Amino acid sequence: MLALGLMLGLVTLAPVQAAEAAARWPKVQSVEQANAALRQVEQERAVVQDQFAEAERICYGRFFVNTCLSDAKEVRRKALAVLRAAEVDAEHFKRADSVEKRDADLAVRARKDAEEEAQHAATAPKAPKVVDDTPRPPAVTGPAVDRAARHAEKLKKLEAQDAANAGKRAENVVSFERKQDESQRRQAEVARKKAEKEAKQAAREAAAQRKADPVQRQ
Repeated sequence: MLALGLMLGLVTLAPVQAAEAAARWPKVQSVEQANAALRQVEQERAVVQDQFAEAERICYGRFFVNTCLSDAKEVRRKALAVLRAAEVDAEHFKRADSVEKRDADLAVRARKDAEEEAQHAATAPKAPKVVDDTPRPPAVTGPAVDRAARHAEKLKKLEAQDAANAGKRAENVVSFERKQDESQRRQAEVARKKAEKEAKQAAREAAAQRKADPVQRQ
């Protein structure tokens, strides 16, 4: 009798039975239906929580407390799962409807912009073609032109020759400076070797002098 009374109390926790879920929560077909479903889910979720709190209070007065609480939690879990499924379905429909409306608005706006651009291009005045009728002086020909061309060619050759000579002069300067550097290095090497030779000679003379001094003192 105790177990039977407990189960009868737990059944009252489930306002939505699994067998009745499909009938009570049909698939959403409109935004209005989605909003109504979300409001109903919120109300029934509060009822489930209140009923679980009441069942929890009753369980603490029972002998099998843990078993009672476990059954109450399972009933609550199943009821909330059904409500959550209905909530997800309603939210998904609203998001899909919002995306569809946004895409439709963008398509209308793009079509309108294209029509306006086409209309503007068709009605825009074309710029008049400008014809340059300024008289140009006749081309100069004759012996004077030939002399000027030959003179210009001669100047061009002289400039090229000067440029080539400038390059050779620069190479000569570099070569001369390189030779000067090599000569100075050779002179410095000769002076170094001479100084080393003189230093060695002076060292030998000093050593010989040190050996000779004791002999002279005797």
